[in-house]
Amino acid sequence: MPPTRYLTAKEAAALLSVKEATLYAYVSRGLIRSQAVSDMPRQHLYLAEDVQQLAERKAQRRDPAKAARDALHWGTPMLDSALTLITEQILYYRGYDAVRLAHERTLEEVAALLWTGEMDSAAELFAARPLLTEVVHRVIGMHLPPMQGLQIALALASAEDLSAYDLDPAAVLRTGARILWLLAAVAAQTETPAATIAETLAQAWHPNGATLLSAALILCADHELNTSSFAARVVASADTTPYAAVMAGLAALCGFKHGGQTERAAAFLRDMGDPSRVQMVIAERLRRGEGLPGFGHRLYPERDPRAIAILTLLDEAYPSAPGLTLGYAVIRAAATVTSGAPSLDFALAVLEQTLQLPVGAGLTLFAIGRTVGWIGHVLEQYQGRRLIRPRARYTGVPPRSAAPGYCVPQ
Repeated sequence: MPPTRYLTAKEAAALLSVKEATLYAYVSRGLIRSQAVSDMPRQHLYLAEDVQQLAERKAQRRDPAKAARDALHWGTPMLDSALTLITEQILYYRGYDAVRLAHERTLEEVAALLWTGEMDSAAELFAARPLLTEVVHRVIGMHLPPMQGLQIALALASAEDLSAYDLDPAAVLRTGARILWLLAAVAAQTETPAATIAETLAQAWHPNGATLLSAALILCADHELNTSSFAARVVASADTTPYAAVMAGLAALCGFKHGGQTERAAAFLRDMGDPSRVQMVIAERLRRGEGLPGFGHRLYPERDPRAIAILTLLDEAYPSAPGLTLGYAVIRAAATVTSGAPSLDFALAVLEQTLQLPVGAGLTLFAIGRTVGWIGHVLEQYQGRRLIRPRARYTGVPPRSAAPGYCVPQ
C-alpha cells in the first residue's frame, strides 16, 4: 500500500486496472470511501486502504493459488482472531486502545483481557504466584544470557509441570499464569517474586521503574499474527502443551528479523555512547549498507504508537536522562536520511539505555510481554480444534521412473 492515506482518482483507477467511471461506481456501491478536496469540492480523494483491499480481492478471484501464497508474506489475512486490531495509527486489544491500557492497567489485567475477554479475573488468575522453585533455582545458577535463560527455564519446566497437559481452557489459563511468573522470576533472578510481574522485574532492575516496565510489557503483549505468534499457533494446533507453544514463539522472537531488531537497536545506541557521535555512526552504517535498526514498520507507515507511548512516558519521567537524550538525537538524525519512524524495537532500546537496565533487558521485556499474546493465540487455537497444515507447491524436478542403478522388477 502506498505510504499516503489517500489516492487520486487516477492513482486509484490505475491500481485497480479500471477506468475512472468504474472507480466512481465502486464508491457509489460503498466499496471504496472517498473524501472531497476542501478547496476543490468537485474533486475527491480515495482511501488507499479500501482501494488496496479491493485490488487484493480482485487478484484473489483471478488467481486463488497465488493469493494463498502471498498471504504468507504480509498479505491477505489468513486466520481469524478476536485478540488484536492494527490500524495505521492505533493498536487495539479486544477493542481497547493498547496505549491507554498501558497507562491505566497492569500486565495481569491485560493478560486476563486477552485470554478471557474481561479484566476482572486478573486477581484470581495471578494471585497465587505459583513458581517451579527448583527450576528457577537451577536456571539462576547457570548464569546464562537472558534469552537463553528463558528458553532453558521453559524446557525444564515443561518436563516438571504435568498439569500443563490439561488443555481445558480453565487449565490453560492457570498454566499461562505459571509461565509468566516463571519467566519473570528467571529474568529477575529471584525465587521470591513481588506482587506483580512488573514489580518483580523492577525489584531486580530499577526500583522506581515498575510503572514504565509495566507499560512496556503491555505494549509488547500482542501484535496480531506476527512470526512468533504464528509459530505458537502452529505448534498449539497439534495439541501440544502451552509450554511447547511458548517455546516456539520465543525461538521465533530471537530471530534477527523479529525481536533481534531490539538487540540490534540497543547495540546501535551503545556503539554511539554520546550524542556527538550520532551523525558519524549513522553515516558509517549507511555507507556500509547496514541501515538503521529499529526504524520503520510496514504496518505503521507514519508512526508506531507503541514507540511513541514508551518515549513519551520516558520523557515525562526522565526528561534529562542521557539515554533519552541520545535516543532523541538519533531520531532527529535518522529523520533526515530515512522515512521510517522509530519502532517498538528502538523504543525498548532507549528504555534500556535510559533506565540503565541490564544488557538484553529490552528484548527480555519484549519476550515476557509477548508471552501474554502467545497464550492468547494458543487459547484461540485450542478452541478452534484445527491443525494448521498448509500445502506446499512443488517446484522440484519431475518424478523419475526409477532411481539410477535401480532395476524395476519385470
